[in-house]
Amino acid sequence: MLPSMSDTPAEPTETADFGFARVPRAEKKPMVRAVFERVAGRYDLMNDLMSLGIHRAWKRVFVNALDPRPHRTLLDRAGGTGDISFGWLARGGGAAILSDINADMLAVGQDRALERGLVAGLSLLVADAERLPLPDRAVDRVSIAFGLRNCTDKDAVLAEARRVLKPGGRFFCLEFSQVEVAALAPVYDAWSFQVLPRLGRWVAKDEESYRYLAESIRMFPDQETLAEMMRTAGFARVEVRNLSGGIAAIHSGWRL
Repeated sequence: MLPSMSDTPAEPTETADFGFARVPRAEKKPMVRAVFERVAGRYDLMNDLMSLGIHRAWKRVFVNALDPRPHRTLLDRAGGTGDISFGWLARGGGAAILSDINADMLAVGQDRALERGLVAGLSLLVADAERLPLPDRAVDRVSIAFGLRNCTDKDAVLAEARRVLKPGGRFFCLEFSQVEVAALAPVYDAWSFQVLPRLGRWVAKDEESYRYLAESIRMFPDQETLAEMMRTAGFARVEVRNLSGGIAAIHSGWRL
């Protein structure tokens, strides 16, 4: 495992969103890291609660979109406990780098890889998605699933994705997004802000982390805003695929 990257310095007067709150920009990363340190052991349960288990189907669609091939390499950023890397390897993809800023999350991922016999072809990297210790043009695919909304500088994350991609490589992002079916919106809001935090308290003994995660979804750019951010970062042929009426979406773009 490669050494951790230190946090990116930030001006003390700058602020960033932490859920619905505004916090000093330099404080967001340690605050987000603390959330995931608390939920690392229950991360999969957390995703089941947040999506009613549908995240598993979304991830299958996402891995299929990555189009795993033996000659292709994957950088799975904010990879957490390894679902995307494992799906990539199980479908015949080449070497995968499972990367996350949180060592506790990667430790869970490492244990899961050992249980599944998916160690061959998998490497672990503790790194900040905004500053990757990888050379230019190093990989064929870059993925980030349910992680971009927790990053402080999303533009830097997108720029780094393009930097490490080989020409002809492709970036994919799976993230909770803006519901586009009007009838779903009130039900989704009630689930997110009334039911989910209570479940967090009852099941995981951590209401505040779940409240933050629900709020972070609402603060994330909508589908077209994120697509435009990707174009600004230099990605070409940007595409958006809504899942479950826009509750989640897959964004993709090419480095040409």
